[in-house]
Amino acid sequence: MKVYETSYGLLVSICDKEVFGKEFREGEVVLKVSEPFYGGDEVPIETALEYLRNASIANIVGKNIVNAAIEAGLIHKDAVLTVKGVPHAQLVRIEYG
Repeated sequence: MKVYETSYGLLVSICDKEVFGKEFREGEVVLKVSEPFYGGDEVPIETALEYLRNASIANIVGKNIVNAAIEAGLIHKDAVLTVKGVPHAQLVRIEYG
């Protein structure tokens, strides 16, 4: 997991260990789980979910973390894109006021 402070809030990039550093292609779609963007700390699922709860933007890749985010109500199952069997979701939280 890697966390970035942005002018829009917290950006969290997180993936399962099994997909880290890999690239998946399906037709025109390329999902690159690169070390520079996703590399950081290995954390337990509960810690990852806490960061996702506080994120303004998140990129989430892999069966374990995507399923955990769905179960936690952070993303909807219909918003998940699958590339070569690897699920990917993006979270964007917009607050008004």
